[in-house]
Amino acid sequence: MQTENFNANFDIDISIDSLSFGNLEIFENFNFTLSAGKWTSVLGKSGVGKSTLLRGITGELDSKTNFSITCSDKAPLKGRIAYMGQQDLLLPWLTVFENVTLGMRLRKERDPVSIANAYELIDKVGLRKYCKEIPENLSGGMKQRVALARTLLENKSLVIMDEPFSALDIVTKLEIQDLFAEMLRDKTVLFVTHDPLEALRLGNYIYLMSGSPAYLQKVSELSGGIPRDIKNHELQSFHGELLLAMRED
Repeated sequence: MQTENFNANFDIDISIDSLSFGNLEIFENFNFTLSAGKWTSVLGKSGVGKSTLLRGITGELDSKTNFSITCSDKAPLKGRIAYMGQQDLLLPWLTVFENVTLGMRLRKERDPVSIANAYELIDKVGLRKYCKEIPENLSGGMKQRVALARTLLENKSLVIMDEPFSALDIVTKLEIQDLFAEMLRDKTVLFVTHDPLEALRLGNYIYLMSGSPAYLQKVSELSGGIPRDIKNHELQSFHGELLLAMRED
């Protein structure tokens, strides 16, 4: 597949001197690095500041906030981010192919190479025969496959994933996680979740966010590649420790 080559071989340093909403201090002296080409899982309870962190990285916070991002290749991060959230954000009146190619069509990229790339990605996520279907005819797992193909077609260096598997049943969740791990293997991924098991399955690096103001604790760096088998003894051991750490927070 020939696409514009977005370099993912750079680390991303995130620094927040302080960030408050009213009297609530969310971050203070917060520093965090995303390693190039790796999955970094950030685990934490609801309300701890995970979504605020993502908004800062994607540039949605007020420009006056003390939030700085530095890439090791010295280029700005803006324009090099793809985002996947809890909802697939598919447009219900568009077909699978039209949803996957929405970005390129808005940019008026109708060349044969771009179209061929789109079909190749749709094929890789197992939806080639559903190209003309609209979202209401798809299962939850199939919709997430469409969202993944759309993300991959954009070919960004950093992929931010905000609990994209939360609405799926456990069997579908494991299947889709395996697919995401395979298709995003060479990307830098920031994966935010409240589920310790999926954080451990998919994270090369796993952090627990807790406290007020929030801080990150590096809880594990598991051996082996991802996705990890749920029967993995190391994973099961860390799973129990993570659950206890979250309960004690």
